[in-house]
Amino acid sequence: MAKSKGPKPQRPGARGNVQQMLKRVQDMQAQMEQAQEQLAHETVEASAGGGMVKVVVSGDLQVRSVVIDPEAVDPQDVDMLADMVLVAVNEAIRAAQELANDRLGGATSGLDLGGLGLGGLGLPGLQP
Repeated sequence: MAKSKGPKPQRPGARGNVQQMLKRVQDMQAQMEQAQEQLAHETVEASAGGGMVKVVVSGDLQVRSVVIDPEAVDPQDVDMLADMVLVAVNEAIRAAQELANDRLGGATSGLDLGGLGLGGLGLPGLQP
């Protein structure tokens, strides 16, 4: 007579481990939401051309301001001004992503997320 293949008996404590892991994931999610909210209020600044162009970007990657020193405005060399703006914006975005990684990285400490691929959640600066 063949043995029936019913549900596998669970190891003692397996259900508790799953519940404990779900609690940790919920805690991590709350910490990440709080960190993202705080990031929207934090800013980083970058400059180019020896400070002739300054850009401020928030932690949620919103360009908040671009300040151009009037001395940087040379009608004969608009390309140089455009290059300085581009450099300053890219540097400010890089710095904001680093800020986000610093803040959000702590929210997942101690939790093995395996292949969850956080980069797919659209969080600034997190790569899968």
